[in-house]
Amino acid sequence: MSVSFFLAYLIRNFDLNRIKFQQQQNIKIMKIIISSSLLLASLLVVSCGENKEKANSSAADTTQIATTDTATEKTFAISLVNNKKDPTCGMPVTAGISDTAHYENLVLGFCSTECKNEFLKNPKASLAAAEITKPTN
Repeated sequence: MSVSFFLAYLIRNFDLNRIKFQQQQNIKIMKIIISSSLLLASLLVVSCGENKEKANSSAADTTQIATTDTATEKTFAISLVNNKKDPTCGMPVTAGISDTAHYENLVLGFCSTECKNEFLKNPKASLAAAEITKPTN
């Protein structure tokens, strides 16, 4: 009976050691999973914070650019030009003149530099749409 008791004791201890080993392995695995999850969560929080900062800074940059463009845009008085409408697009010069051109003793106002450049490619074709008011002497 002592041999069977000893064998039962060894089997029981073996099983307990195996269970402890499995528990230790499970604890190690859980620690790895938890630390990986925390690392991933912190990276996610940091990266989302950077995107918000970038979005806020890009919005501020856009506002600054728009303000700068508006502040540096040159305008001309309507009394200085001989046309009522932009010869290229037909916009009234009362809406604003950002560029001018001299053509056949006339000073023509344009709503944009692009319209002026388009006019200069073929001035005679666009001149009728300008509604000339008074030629200069």
